[in-house]
Amino acid sequence: MDLHTQVLEASARIRPYVRETPYRPSPALSQVTGWEVVLKEEQHQHTGSFKARGAFSKIVRLAPDERHRGVVAASSGNHGAAVAHAASVIGLQAKVYVPQNASPAKVDKIRASGAEVVFFGTDGLDTELEARRVAEAEGAVYVSPYNDWDVMAGQGSVAVEMTRQLPPVDRVYVAVGGGGLIGGIAAYLATAMPAARVVGVLPANSPVMAESVKAGHIVEMASLPTLSDGTAGGMEPGSVTFDICRKFVSEWKTVDEAEIADAMRLWSAHEPGMIEGAAGVALAALLRDSARKPKQRAAVVICGANVKVETWRQVVGG
Repeated sequence: MDLHTQVLEASARIRPYVRETPYRPSPALSQVTGWEVVLKEEQHQHTGSFKARGAFSKIVRLAPDERHRGVVAASSGNHGAAVAHAASVIGLQAKVYVPQNASPAKVDKIRASGAEVVFFGTDGLDTELEARRVAEAEGAVYVSPYNDWDVMAGQGSVAVEMTRQLPPVDRVYVAVGGGGLIGGIAAYLATAMPAARVVGVLPANSPVMAESVKAGHIVEMASLPTLSDGTAGGMEPGSVTFDICRKFVSEWKTVDEAEIADAMRLWSAHEPGMIEGAAGVALAALLRDSARKPKQRAAVVICGANVKVETWRQVVGG
């Protein structure tokens, strides 16, 4: 079964459990950029990010004996909160491994859903490998944040909604970590909106997927601190997202910390609510491109809103 079909099936499977998030024009950002800008607002999804889609897509498919054994996940925060929420709704036990430097706000969300939280490692990949090892040792089901076809298909349901909510766009900007979100979106849009260029954007301090695509294989590299903590860290060897991203993502861009902060400040000045650094990553690339390219119609996936209030205030002021 191709990924486009898997995305459609996942979209139908999770519909009772997730919100259809707004996809709306932004007059303010359109005026600032000179482009037609539309926003896919996943910050309004359950647990404050798109990750609920992949978590439900995986968990609702588990057999009764798998549900009885419970689930284990690894996450810098958003995926963990999503798995904890989905497990609570479906009635499973969940254990979530997080890096030592995980956002306290995100960790609090995980605990609030009743999951056990275990701190391990300083890089996302270290945490993932330990969580997978523990899941295998305990007989639990490991729910990867990206390296799983069901999870990637669930994230791709974002694109299913986009294609029925508004007319086609020229470009779609998506922040990239392990590639689950952009992989699902790009694979679906390759058929449903083939003229659109899907742009993968990463923080320059953690550009693992972009560097891997450039190298032709998954690379190991250290990640530096970044406002986009949700996309930081390495990838598991053999991740199913890698070939999908190589095949379907049209362009790769990196943005620096100043650009991410500027994007978050621009959002604060013109749009309601807070957005996390990963959402600022996608917006930053749009801002750069709009200053250099002719007018186009572009969508930005605002992937989440889980940012520490202290961090938000430090970046945007107030």
